[in-house]
Amino acid sequence: MRILITLFFVISAVTSVGAQLGGNATYQFLNLMSSPRQAALGGKTITNVDYDVTQGLYNPAAINVEMDNQLALNYANHLGDIRYGTAAYAYTVDRRTQTFHAGVTYINYGSFDGYDENGNSTGTFTGNEAALSFGYAFQIGFSDFYAGANIKLISSKLEQYSSFGGALDFGLIYINEYLDFNAALVVRNIGTQFTTYADLREPLPFEIDLGLSQTLQFVPIRWHLTFENLQQWPIVTANPARASTDLNGNQTQEKVSFSSNLSRHTLIGLELFPDKGFNIRLGYSFRRAEELRIIDQRNFSGLSFGIGMKFNKLRFSYTHARYSLAANTSFLGMQIDLQ
Repeated sequence: MRILITLFFVISAVTSVGAQLGGNATYQFLNLMSSPRQAALGGKTITNVDYDVTQGLYNPAAINVEMDNQLALNYANHLGDIRYGTAAYAYTVDRRTQTFHAGVTYINYGSFDGYDENGNSTGTFTGNEAALSFGYAFQIGFSDFYAGANIKLISSKLEQYSSFGGALDFGLIYINEYLDFNAALVVRNIGTQFTTYADLREPLPFEIDLGLSQTLQFVPIRWHLTFENLQQWPIVTANPARASTDLNGNQTQEKVSFSSNLSRHTLIGLELFPDKGFNIRLGYSFRRAEELRIIDQRNFSGLSFGIGMKFNKLRFSYTHARYSLAANTSFLGMQIDLQ
């Protein structure tokens, strides 16, 4: 077990050197939000350890016995004609072997008009990607730490090009039941392409996230604080549209400060009545807000809000996330207790 823990941190340190952000890696859909609840709390909440079986898709250390025989189906009408969804199921063999988890993430990019180099129509084409994951978590000795891992098989088809790959996720979570406080670290998408699109091997969207959450003692609120993309600290690029010009026509580019970078890594979320049959959820993504902000115009980019409701053995979730004035997205989810 010590070897596994040591290997986890060695891999985290080594692979962070070659980290990639969006636009520089393939299979980007792997880092999309896995459930309406996660989307409502800012987008990448990794500290929930409860009935929510889709949490195991993003942080395998969160897999636990409360997920036993829970089946979740989620669907998002994303930007444009993009549609994606997730499904997850967990089964507990016994208390000794803990719980096994399986999940699917699927995305369809819609229909496109194709043309050759001379501008002649070649008909329509589409693109879709999917990932099948298997996960397991265990308690480290008799401590308050839990570790988990996901093995993922990834398939992608874009027009006539296709690719197949594999990846690993590792998670570590600390649970303090006395303070009702959780802290988690997730290292995602350590892997490679087994077959490439056109003989060009591309990196996977490697990511490191750190999360904290706690339920307040006298108020029915659980707060969530997540720091995403820690594998690469400077993720802010000066925006030319925000350059200032003095009376002599000299331009001064936007300054990228430490606080600007810190905020881009930060996600916050609040869940009201987290242990009840009805929940209200709010979240804010600073990076999404800044990258999609329109200068001198308020559009509330980065905000997300949702609700959760329980009816006997069914749980329903809905989230609305703000991106821009032109495009927003809705996320629907249902979880069924099959016991």
